[in-house]
Amino acid sequence: MITTKQKSTFIFAVPALLLSAAFLGNLFVEGWDWSPFDFIIAAVLLFGTAFFVNLVVNSKKEFFSKLMICVGILAALMLIWAELAVGIFGSPFAGS
Repeated sequence: MITTKQKSTFIFAVPALLLSAAFLGNLFVEGWDWSPFDFIIAAVLLFGTAFFVNLVVNSKKEFFSKLMICVGILAALMLIWAELAVGIFGSPFAGS
């Protein structure tokens, strides 16, 4: 049986690994050009998402409700990330 602490550790390890991969890519991949501000925004988005997913996973709701809420949270993350990266909605925060 997986404990709550193990679930939380896994949930917060995923964004840490993604940021580590981005940092290594920024160091070694030509054309990867993230500024420190990009890393800060990515960390806020990824760890904020992990925080909300962790809240949902540790709630007393039914499994299907937890699953649907987590899907919605992850969909919001993907839409925000895509907007910041390429500007699919054309907001002032859109990337290039």
